[in-house]
Amino acid sequence: MPGHLVISGEKVSLYTLTREDMELIWKYYGDFEVRRFLIDGFMPVYLEDEVRWYEERVVGAKDKNVVFCVVENSKRRIVGLVGLHEINHYHGYAEIGYWLWKEYWQRGFGTETVKLMVTYGFEFLNLRKIFARVFSPNIASQRVLEKNGFRKTGILSKHMFVPGYGYVDVIFFEKFREE
Repeated sequence: MPGHLVISGEKVSLYTLTREDMELIWKYYGDFEVRRFLIDGFMPVYLEDEVRWYEERVVGAKDKNVVFCVVENSKRRIVGLVGLHEINHYHGYAEIGYWLWKEYWQRGFGTETVKLMVTYGFEFLNLRKIFARVFSPNIASQRVLEKNGFRKTGILSKHMFVPGYGYVDVIFFEKFREE
């Protein structure tokens, strides 16, 4: 089970991620459909890699990354991860990233997860801007961002390779605190 409660919504709450959570995270991250639209999603993944990622990015770089477990409130079950990455306190921005188990797709969990993380970033980290990068075939993620008030700001054409899609555009989204 995850660590401490950070922020709560109607469907999900965000909790601190613990080392003990990594085996469950790895199990779901191993599903290619879950990770295919992540920047490193095409790479094979091993439990040792996930533990190393946790040690380096979650524990070892707390000033640059904040990662939380997404927990379904009704079942008290981890259903995904959300994070703010490459946090720059001087310039006041960070990149949001998120993924959920397949059975929680298209049920509003992603939209609420992003809403909670954006609230955390603006209210607790005092960020002025949060941005995201989305592969063009990932329509669901684009909708999640748009529902949360993010706007498209740019495209890198045929920038990243996604198995099954070839080279795809990377679309940039951003949201400012005052919006």
